[in-house]
Amino acid sequence: MRATLMYAAGDVRVETVPDARLIEPTDALVRVYRAAICGSDLWPYRSMEPDETGHRMGHEFMGVVEAVGADVRSLHVGVPVVAPFLWSDGTCVFCREGLHTSCLHGGRYGFDRVDGGQGEAVRVPQADGTLVALPAAIDDAAMPSLLTLTDVMATGHHAALAAGVGPGKSVGVVGDGAVGLCGVIAARRLGAEQVILLGRHPDRIALGIVFGVTDVVSERGEEAVERVRELTGGLGVHAALECVGYKESTLTALSITRPGGAVGRVGVPQEETIPAATRAFFDNVTIAGGPAPARAYIEELLPDVLEGTIEPGRVFDRAVPLEEVPDGYRAMNDREAIKVMIEP
Repeated sequence: MRATLMYAAGDVRVETVPDARLIEPTDALVRVYRAAICGSDLWPYRSMEPDETGHRMGHEFMGVVEAVGADVRSLHVGVPVVAPFLWSDGTCVFCREGLHTSCLHGGRYGFDRVDGGQGEAVRVPQADGTLVALPAAIDDAAMPSLLTLTDVMATGHHAALAAGVGPGKSVGVVGDGAVGLCGVIAARRLGAEQVILLGRHPDRIALGIVFGVTDVVSERGEEAVERVRELTGGLGVHAALECVGYKESTLTALSITRPGGAVGRVGVPQEETIPAATRAFFDNVTIAGGPAPARAYIEELLPDVLEGTIEPGRVFDRAVPLEEVPDGYRAMNDREAIKVMIEP
């Protein structure tokens, strides 16, 4: 089968690899209908050291079940499914608490003999605890939004929950990428009254306004902080969603948050320390977040997607066939696309 591998920074190839197949009795084999390139895939795209064997890429995908292991009980051949970006057993203590990202028996796609999602098929371990079955008849128009449930929509939702977004609150979203834009959707869905998007790209800002942004701040650094404070009566926002992961974006998120507020961090941290920690401490600012337990959120968000109440799939502004995935990486890295969907 054909699949995506990364060999070094900027070196992405689509090659023939061994066919995905069942190995464990708890596995399912999924034929991929749609996949995506994630912003987090761009970190190795910019910095990966050369690897002669290549690394299998991708963790956002949906498709149809082609085979199941002997111990799989909740799925059968022919069922359309969506796959959260990590696999988990659904039964360990952390899964039962809704923290599937810390599953004692879970893992990541592209590691430990598990296929990456940017290919023609994927062996999904712990299928009963991982995959979410979809209605038998899926409108093609709904597929982009369903695909966002694998990661970016669930991650935006996680940021909003971690920051305590609720009715009547003010929210600052730091980052205008796909996760930040989904954070806008999540904030409005949870009842936020004011949503301030901190971003600089006109196409992304325009989409953010469609999603419910009330104010836009394009300044950076202290100028951005001052502008947010002007928009919030000098107080700052109740909730900040940090959707980038850089030191500067984290500092901005903490700086725009009012005393007693909270920051939901979902951008993969690029630093080991948190800036402005002393100020956050004395202002009683809560810092929460991490990788989103997408499996815990998919079933909650799914009805809104199927009913068209939310349309997070609009963050996909480019689609490519599998063989053109390397150009999809280039387009996202060069800011020519917000998010790229793959159609194997």
